[in-house]
Amino acid sequence: MRLNTISGRFAALTTMFVILAELFILLPSLAGFRLDYLESRLERAQIASLALLATDDLLAADLESELLQNAGVFNVVLRRNDIRQLVLSSPIPGPIAATYDLRSEGVIQTIDDSLGVLVDSHNRVIRVIGAPVNQAGQLIEITMETAPLREAMIDYGLRLLAVSAAFSILTAVLLFLTAQRLILVPIRRVISHMSAYASAPEDARHIIIPDARLAELREAETALQSMQQTVTSSLKQKERMAQLGQAVAKISHDLRNILTTAQIFADRLEDSADPKVRRAAPKLVKSITRAVNLCETTLAFGKAEEPSPTLSRFNLAQLAAEVIEAESLAGEAAGQVEFLTDIPPSLTIRADRDQLYRVLANLARNARQAIEGTNQPGTVEIGAGEGDNDWWIKIGDTGPGLPEKAREYLFKPFSGSARRGGTGLGLTIAADLVRGHGGRLELLRSDGDGSQFCISIPRGMTGLPVRQDAATR
Repeated sequence: MRLNTISGRFAALTTMFVILAELFILLPSLAGFRLDYLESRLERAQIASLALLATDDLLAADLESELLQNAGVFNVVLRRNDIRQLVLSSPIPGPIAATYDLRSEGVIQTIDDSLGVLVDSHNRVIRVIGAPVNQAGQLIEITMETAPLREAMIDYGLRLLAVSAAFSILTAVLLFLTAQRLILVPIRRVISHMSAYASAPEDARHIIIPDARLAELREAETALQSMQQTVTSSLKQKERMAQLGQAVAKISHDLRNILTTAQIFADRLEDSADPKVRRAAPKLVKSITRAVNLCETTLAFGKAEEPSPTLSRFNLAQLAAEVIEAESLAGEAAGQVEFLTDIPPSLTIRADRDQLYRVLANLARNARQAIEGTNQPGTVEIGAGEGDNDWWIKIGDTGPGLPEKAREYLFKPFSGSARRGGTGLGLTIAADLVRGHGGRLELLRSDGDGSQFCISIPRGMTGLPVRQDAATR
């Protein structure tokens, strides 16, 4: 049993507290023992004096000395009928050091007198006054030595401490065994379950089943069980998602190759002699192009290997014009969506041009597709500016706004798409690219009047590679 264990400290504290309690009991016990000792001396002295009274005060000197020696006193004084009488006497070896009247001593006084006897190691003569037994007089007074009293008190105290120590050890052992059975065994069981679960958290057989009798331990086991079930469920879900992601990546890779081949053949359909085929060819090419882009986007997200941005200074208005030109050509209904810009012509920012192009293209494409889905004309506006600490770019549209589910799972892959059949990867990738710049992408508003996103890129980016070109690319 070691002191750095719960059981060891529990046993040590139990022993210490029991001994401390015995010490508080020891003082009154010693006081009571002293009082009994003195009263017994008074009683013996009274019996010795009765022997003298029975012989009409005629008693041999050697017999009187023997009676006093047996009583353990030097002399005996009786007060009877208001007359004080020296019944038995012998030479006193020294002056009387103190007088104790047992008839008027209180508890505190008795304890104080007992401590005084224990502390004083000198053999002194004291006078003790008490009431005779059986009403044999008004009082009885004796003189005696303190050494025998002190020795008897020390012997009694040591025996009392020995018994207390034995009871303390027995109590500590019983409490130790009880703590082992009721507390430590269930705790070790919880620890063994935790260790087994940590080695294989996906194995549901290692989840603890609460069965502790103590309410506190049962609550701990119940909480552990709930945590283990949650972790196991999350691990299984993540494992399935990982397997699904691998499967989707493989399918997307093969499908991309197939669609690339189909795209080549679809391009040739534009040269067909059949007018109907020529009219259908552009739509077919666009559909295949979107499918290829979806496969490439899924593959890029699955790899999670976006390179760190390489910073350069470039004109933001020119970049926005390129994005608008590409989206205008990709629109399904020419003239239905109008693109507007509100960017100072001289605004130059410091970022990764290619990655920022992808971010703006994703946001502009989402805005365009939202408007096209309404079959109503609308506008997409890109605005930008700069502050003391960052550059900001806002992309807004006059579409129908994002549904509640899309806003709830915004920027989460495969969950935050507002378009039927969409994956939500566009916003997720855009947010990741912006975070790579140390900035943030957030939704400012989305209601019946449209939606607006804001990109914030800090001006003081450090720790990123810088490209020494393209100041006005």
